[in-house]
Amino acid sequence: MSVHKSARSVALATLIRVFRDGSYSNISFSNNLQGTKLSQADQKLATRIVYGTIQEKIYLEYQFRGLLKTELKEDYLLPLLLMSAYQILFMNSIPDRAVLNEANNLAKEFGRKHSAGFKIVNGILRAFLRRGQILPDDKNKVLFLRVKESTPQWLVQYLINNWGESRTASILSSINKPAKNTVRVSGLTDYNLIKEELTKLGFFPNESQIAEDELVLTHGGVFKTSLFKEGKLTIQDEAASLAVSAFTFTGNEEVLDACSAPGGKTVQIAEKLKQGHVTALDIHKNKLGLVKQNGKRMNVASRINVKTMDARKADQTFKKGQFDKILVDAPCSGLGLIRRKPEIRYTKTLHDLSKLREIQLDILDHVSTLLSRDGELVYSTCTITREEDEDVVKAFLKSHTQFELQPFTAGKLKATKGMLKILPDSYGSDGFFIAKFKMRG
Repeated sequence: MSVHKSARSVALATLIRVFRDGSYSNISFSNNLQGTKLSQADQKLATRIVYGTIQEKIYLEYQFRGLLKTELKEDYLLPLLLMSAYQILFMNSIPDRAVLNEANNLAKEFGRKHSAGFKIVNGILRAFLRRGQILPDDKNKVLFLRVKESTPQWLVQYLINNWGESRTASILSSINKPAKNTVRVSGLTDYNLIKEELTKLGFFPNESQIAEDELVLTHGGVFKTSLFKEGKLTIQDEAASLAVSAFTFTGNEEVLDACSAPGGKTVQIAEKLKQGHVTALDIHKNKLGLVKQNGKRMNVASRINVKTMDARKADQTFKKGQFDKILVDAPCSGLGLIRRKPEIRYTKTLHDLSKLREIQLDILDHVSTLLSRDGELVYSTCTITREEDEDVVKAFLKSHTQFELQPFTAGKLKATKGMLKILPDSYGSDGFFIAKFKMRG
């Protein structure tokens, strides 16, 4: 049964779940959208409010300093104040009075019977409008960037320790800009033809600065086109597509994708194989369904074998030296994806980095025995932390002296020392790391 709900009501219900229960924003949002009759424009509005409020949460909370005189006892109050402030500060097309009016309506809808929420929301938002936005003094760079770019203190400090203050400011500013709409053109089709088709459809594609087969579109919605449905292209970030292009394929290899779901890179590998196969592993059986689905849509299903398995047990199933190419796109903190998944910044801690490093090394340790004598092993992550990237490479080489780093070209970028790190502000892509190994001699 469909329910008539407003865009802001859906947004608020989502934000309550995300902030109170730690739910994933995309899952919670899609659950709250189900059964509503929101128009495309209203869905767009709700999306912008949800992701914008999560992204700017620390900054928005700071705006209510000195204005909150009582404890907010009902769980809808803080999310409602934050999303209202987000609209006032970041959505100039919405008049302040409309935001206030909607906030009052939502307080009535979500508040308990005889709740004082309506008065609290109205009073605080009016006080905020009178006073205007505030920022801490920029003499304390960590606190200033923490609030301005809405990033936890440990992460701001971590970035400053590794890249200095001005590069940190650039990285943080970049991850708060909208993600680009990028597609990877299938290797089984004609790049220039697809580019022409996309131009005719009004997506006005530009070539990627870093990847050979990627196009940057002026807007989203490409998944609704026949080009997408027929597998002529897929939605993939520019930096993410580089990991597979670091290999040199002949076309008849047996390849292992050790951590494959949802299958973007598995499909990319399969496109390179004329006689060979790619074996896609993932620890979660349901996620392998996505790999199969992707393979089918992209017309390479016959080249993909899937197997539910923890990559750390792969050497118990497969033979030593069985694979010519191995990709370990390792589970990681995902800090390179903050632009797309804003809540990552609030859920990860410094402690997670060392925990993940152990898992990453464990996977490399077990799958590296499966590489053939002249094979290639590529390790990649969608993070930028030293612990999960360079430190993993160093530790792996120390305990596996038969391996060495191999220089490579990935897309339009060269890694002369066998490692490539892309920061989010370098090209406006996801943050990403790639290292390539081969056996010595």
